[in-house]
Amino acid sequence: MITIIDYGMGNLRSVQKGFEKVGFAARVTSDPRDLSAADKLVLPGVGAFRDCMANLVDGGFVEPIKAHVASGRPFLGICLGLQLLFSESEEFGLHKGLDIIPGRVVRFPADLSAAGENLKVPHMGWNQISIRRPSPILKGVADDASVYFVHSYYVVPDDPEVVATVTDYGIPFCSSIWRDNVMATQFHPEKSQQVGLTILKNFGELS
Repeated sequence: MITIIDYGMGNLRSVQKGFEKVGFAARVTSDPRDLSAADKLVLPGVGAFRDCMANLVDGGFVEPIKAHVASGRPFLGICLGLQLLFSESEEFGLHKGLDIIPGRVVRFPADLSAAGENLKVPHMGWNQISIRRPSPILKGVADDASVYFVHSYYVVPDDPEVVATVTDYGIPFCSSIWRDNVMATQFHPEKSQQVGLTILKNFGELS
């Protein structure tokens, strides 16, 4: 069973429907006690880092998430669910994250440009990924595949070896990570059409 964490901030139903579309049952839960029985765990997220982290703490999810990761069972973070894995974020001040992946979450520079044109923040819409390390969820995904983003902040891992894909938006940034059983994407697989469905299917097939 794939378990999707409902901590009050996430596009949960669309993620659930994405898994169902590729043949995997997925349940949404707001009860941290359910996480111990999860074969695979998904942490989605939209909104501010500080608020999401506070909801995880208040909901009693922090230790069950860490226990799941430590057990070696597959874990998928989506969008803010990627950022929450990191040590800290500079969004609206400095705030501590789950500290599962050492590193920081930083804002795009204000003066981004490409081909002589200014780029808007947030980074919103379709963009390509360049595969650095072919994580298990990228099986069958093309090196220049287009996926859907909505974010103003991006992750900077301490260890560059965890970077699975890089995307360019005025500057190159880490758009997905992979370390052991932990995989996470800055982009939204559930909004990324066939490429995204392939990623969700790959995650569902992990053992």
